[in-house]
Amino acid sequence: MQKPEQWRTSKLIGLDVYNNNNEKIGDIDELMMQQSGQIELVVIGVGGFLGIGEHRVALPFNQIKFSNEPRGSTATTGAGTTSGSGTREYPDHATLDMTRDQLKQLPAFRYASEARSDGATGSQPAQRPAQQPQQQQQR
Repeated sequence: MQKPEQWRTSKLIGLDVYNNNNEKIGDIDELMMQQSGQIELVVIGVGGFLGIGEHRVALPFNQIKFSNEPRGSTATTGAGTTSGSGTREYPDHATLDMTRDQLKQLPAFRYASEARSDGATGSQPAQRPAQQPQQQQQR
């Protein structure tokens, strides 16, 4: 049975992230886990609309604070802990001590599947060099 101090990680995806001024600055896109099972990074999507124009950044899991209490409450806890009655299966929201602009200035996070062997990061496939027509020999 799920213990009160355990969260369903599937419910963390899409969780809203707010700054200390209670302004929404993004949402959780992904949790990156080490092979040992420890969650190492939280990937946060900043800006954009329906995933278009979104800037993804990755931050260490311990920099994110989670709260079981609805926004406006002062009961915020550190990563991996719970507060209140412990009856929630996942936190209400996450808090990060950064502004949206600060997040947007961080390097973009890319998944390994998005990397290309030539190091380019654009969405267009690599262009093949144009072939030059062979010149016919004159007799």
